[in-house]
Amino acid sequence: ALDAAMLYALPPHEHVARDAPTPILLPHDREMAALLGCGEDEVNRDPLRCGTDCARRYGALVLVKGAQSHIVTPDGQAWKYQGGGPGLGISGSGDTLAGVIGGLLARGAEPLTALLWGVWLHGEAGASLARKVGAVGFLAREISAEIPALLEQTQPSFE
Repeated sequence: ALDAAMLYALPPHEHVARDAPTPILLPHDREMAALLGCGEDEVNRDPLRCGTDCARRYGALVLVKGAQSHIVTPDGQAWKYQGGGPGLGISGSGDTLAGVIGGLLARGAEPLTALLWGVWLHGEAGASLARKVGAVGFLAREISAEIPALLEQTQPSFE
C-alpha cells in the first residue's frame, strides 16, 4: 500500500505500479491531484471519477480519502464509505490506515478485502474515539487500539 510521499514519486514511474501484483494507493485530495496531474479542486468536485481514472491509470486499488471515501478498482467497481469523522484528519491517521491494511494483507486477506475492511475498521475506530474523546482531539496512535473489538463485528458497511 502506498501513501504519503511515495505517491508524489509515482507518476513518472506508473509502470512500477502496473507491474506490482496488486498495488493499493491511499491518496488524499492533494496526492490524488499529483497522481493525475490535475488540480485539487477537480478531485474535490468529482472524487469518484478521479479515483476511477487513477485506478485505471495505475492498475491499482485506490482509496480516495475524504468525508466520503471511495474505494475503486481498475475495472470500475466502486464502494463508498461515509463513516469515520473529522478526527481522522490528523497527522499519522493515514499511516495507521496503511498499517491496518498491511496487517490484514499479512494475515492472508486478498488485497480488495484488506482495503475494504481496513477502510471500515479505520473509520469505525475514529467514530468510536469520537464518542469517547470528542469529534476531534484524539491521536493517530489511539486508533489502532479500537481495532480488535471492531474485528468481532460481522460485516463492514458500504454503499
